[in-house]
This record gives sequence, C-alpha cells and structure tokens, in this order.
Amino acid sequence: MQKKYLPSLLLLAVLLTLLAFCGLRAQATVPAIGFADGKKVYLTFDDGPSTKVTARVLDTLKEEGVKATFFIVSDRVAGREEILKRTAAEGHTLGVHSASHRYDAIYASDEALLGDVDRCAEVIERVTGVTPHVYRFPGGGKGKTARERQTKLLEARGYRVVLWNAVCGDEEIPCASAEMLVAETEKTSAGKETVVLLLHDSAHHAATAEALPRIIAYYRSLGYTFCQF
Repeated sequence: MQKKYLPSLLLLAVLLTLLAFCGLRAQATVPAIGFADGKKVYLTFDDGPSTKVTARVLDTLKEEGVKATFFIVSDRVAGREEILKRTAAEGHTLGVHSASHRYDAIYASDEALLGDVDRCAEVIERVTGVTPHVYRFPGGGKGKTARERQTKLLEARGYRVVLWNAVCGDEEIPCASAEMLVAETEKTSAGKETVVLLLHDSAHHAATAEALPRIIAYYRSLGYTFCQF
C-alpha cells in the first residue's frame, strides 16, 4: 500500500471508531421502558366523606403509597370530621364538589353555584385548615356552554376545574361488582397517556373500595405514575 494513502485511511478509521462510540453512548442513554413515556394517572374520588368506604380507601392508599384527590360534599361532613381530617393529614388533595349535591339548587344560577362552592370550601377549611383550590362540577356540569362560562368564574376565584376522562363504572353500572369496576377502569383508560379516573367513596360504594387495590396494580403494571391535583 502506498504511503500517501495512509493518512486518509487512518483518518477514516478514527472517524469510524468515533461513530461507533457515539452509537453505543446513544443506546446506553435510552431510558428504561416505563420511565420515559410520562404516563400519569390521577385517582379522584367524589361524594365523600363516608365512614366505612372512605376509611377503606384511605387504608389502601396508605398501604400502596399512593396519593389521590377527594372532592368533598360538605353536607356529609357532620359526624365524619375525623375522616376528613385524616384525608388531609395523610397528604391527599381536598377539593370542592358541592355543599348539598342537589343539582336543582346548585345550577339554578351562576350565583347559586358560587354560593354552593363557598359553603363547601368553608366547611373544608374550618374542619381541616386546608383551603381548597380544585373543583369538580356535580354531574359534570349543566351542559357545555354553562360549564365553560362557570369554569371562568371559578378560575377567577382561584379554582382549578377538574373533569375526568375515564371511569371505574361505580355510578354507571348498577350493582357493579369489584371485578366489573376493574374491567371498566381498564376499558375506559385504554390508550390514554394521562388518565383522570372518576371513582366514588360515598356510603354505597363498598365495591369501589374493594376494587381499588387491583385498580392500582393495573396502572402500576403499565408503568403509570400516580399523581394528585
């Protein structure tokens, strides 16, 4: 081989070595599956507090190391103050759902809705010392137009309005078993990068508390991170 070609060949060899090294570095820095995809799930509970169901839900969340968001009906707090205090003390988010959960009264006017919000927030703050900053419309609101208008009113008061994009089915499926609730959770969450799951912890939702460990296990198996508002 002629000597005049040696510098070019050496340069080519060096370049190929660098490219191979960079390729290995690129492969080595690819994050493990389940950590880079940003999948998040928010467990949100409406209509509590109740004595037995909320307590069971809190027990499960504590055992699993998961935080959730609870949208409170303040007319149901009397006699259950300790449950509400425990929810706050264990680091869960408390949000306003309503004072009465009576749609006819809440949606009679914008003023009626805001008054309902204020009454609920006052109870939460008085019992727990926590000032709520998230809100969920009972029943999802009274139509899209009214909801959009009222969302702006609530945001002006410092609230973040939280809807949902998946359900466990504990209101939609009559007399649902825990197995049915897990199946509905999987069905309505499928393909969603961020899931806001609607559940309920009022007195007649014992099946929801029973299903919760399996619901948490399902999301964990898919690499979701549990979040709260």
